[in-house]
Amino acid sequence: MRNLNLDQVQTLIAIADLGTLAAAAKALHFAPPTVSLHIRELESRLGAVLVERGRRQARLTPAGLALVEGGRKLLASAEELSDQVRRKAEGREGVVRIGSSAGVSAHLLPALLARLSKRSPGVDVTVSILSSVEAIARLQAGTLDIGIVAMPQAPSAGVQLIAWRNDPMVAILPRSWKAPKLVTPQWLAERAWISFDPGTQMYRLIAAWFGQAGLNPQARMHLNYPEAIKSLVAAGHAAAILPFEPHSKEAMADELVVRHLKPMLSRPLGLAFRVTKSRDNAVQSVLQTLGEFG
Repeated sequence: MRNLNLDQVQTLIAIADLGTLAAAAKALHFAPPTVSLHIRELESRLGAVLVERGRRQARLTPAGLALVEGGRKLLASAEELSDQVRRKAEGREGVVRIGSSAGVSAHLLPALLARLSKRSPGVDVTVSILSSVEAIARLQAGTLDIGIVAMPQAPSAGVQLIAWRNDPMVAILPRSWKAPKLVTPQWLAERAWISFDPGTQMYRLIAAWFGQAGLNPQARMHLNYPEAIKSLVAAGHAAAILPFEPHSKEAMADELVVRHLKPMLSRPLGLAFRVTKSRDNAVQSVLQTLGEFG
């Protein structure tokens, strides 16, 4: 048996709902002969009489009623499938895997996910806390779609890098300390401070800030999680240099002091994503949303 024509099934359903071929033709914006043709072709294809035509009304046979019942489900499924394809094509559905450092995810990603849920509610984003090196490696392996990475990064095969944003860095100090209005390398070098692990871009960034002043002070300890660093600063153990988060609501705000740096320092971030032959619209949708936070 040949496959059913959904347009013809829809015509039969219209006859069942409206009672006459003429009313069905008017509702579907068909010429009356087209409606008759649809029914004849359906009956020929199925080898069954579907409609008994009266002078004023068309009555469906038991076979016609069975086709109408199943046809409604077919049309609903077809519409759902069409909508799913449209959502995929427009980047409003899919799974996008993002890799980001803990410092970035705590501040930016919640705002990103909130905006994305409104724009593309069908896009599911998963986030892994990764170093920039790990993010690049996973992009190359195909197990990550987008990486938020520290810049600059060396070129990597199959990975495209674009500049994204520059976050100002600030000194985070215990409130019990007597702090100047601007924190200089000379002032901070004489005090206990916490840094990131030596293998990170953040460590190299801060070391270069001290280096410009001819200093190479050693950090009291190394941590890669800004929230843990802030906890130690709030407890009065040491100071730290972290990205400025103007919109964050710090639970320990009464125990911390924020001071700008002199000379100024900023953290450059970039977006890394795989170069592929086919365009993934869900990934493009997330990249577009990320771009709005640049």
